[in-house]
Amino acid sequence: MLKVASYNIRKAIGTDRRRKPERIIEVLNEIDADVIALQEADRRFGIRHAILPERMLEAHSDYTAVPLSLRTESMGWHGNALLVRRGIELVERDIIHLPCIEPRGAVTALVRHKGYDIRLIGMHLDLSGLWRRRQAAAILHHLSLDSTMAADAVLAMGDLNEWSQGGCLRDFERAFTIAPCGRSYHAGRPLAALDRIMWQGKLSIAECGVHASIVSRRASDHLPIWASFDFSD
Repeated sequence: MLKVASYNIRKAIGTDRRRKPERIIEVLNEIDADVIALQEADRRFGIRHAILPERMLEAHSDYTAVPLSLRTESMGWHGNALLVRRGIELVERDIIHLPCIEPRGAVTALVRHKGYDIRLIGMHLDLSGLWRRRQAAAILHHLSLDSTMAADAVLAMGDLNEWSQGGCLRDFERAFTIAPCGRSYHAGRPLAALDRIMWQGKLSIAECGVHASIVSRRASDHLPIWASFDFSD
């Protein structure tokens, strides 16, 4: 079994407008996934410090951040980060440049878990539908590379910012199956399924959903989503 999650942590600013990284870590521990894709994991301006410092993750969780950043103070790339449970082998990692008006990017890693190689992609797409589709095309092009095709499975996760059932979702559906996790935004009253988990390859979905707890409803304006998979040959 493999459990994954995606969570837009909004720089740890909760629905009470207070920045409390410790609440985010509490939610991560509640979810108890093997792999978690984070969005808005770094401050937006200036040095762009990581919202969840490495020492805090190490002391209060079982996760380690995949080293992706070109900035030593940051956790991810344009706010996108990948967390893996300690003990999962990291084979390679990279960043994906996306076409954009405002700074956007995606991150990727290849991990080895229970004898399977799994390609992970974390993303946070644009507010503009036109640019979301261009960004989806860039990610799908990246997946066509030989190094990615060697993986047993691919999991793509993140905040797609897609309110409709078309747009970039239709583009991704050409290559992925999209988990029906449910509505994750706004945390106080979920109206839209902006956050998505998608997969292809040697995985079959067992369960999926939105993690709505007392803490998660306050920790960010997005609720985290999750999915559990079985490996299948």
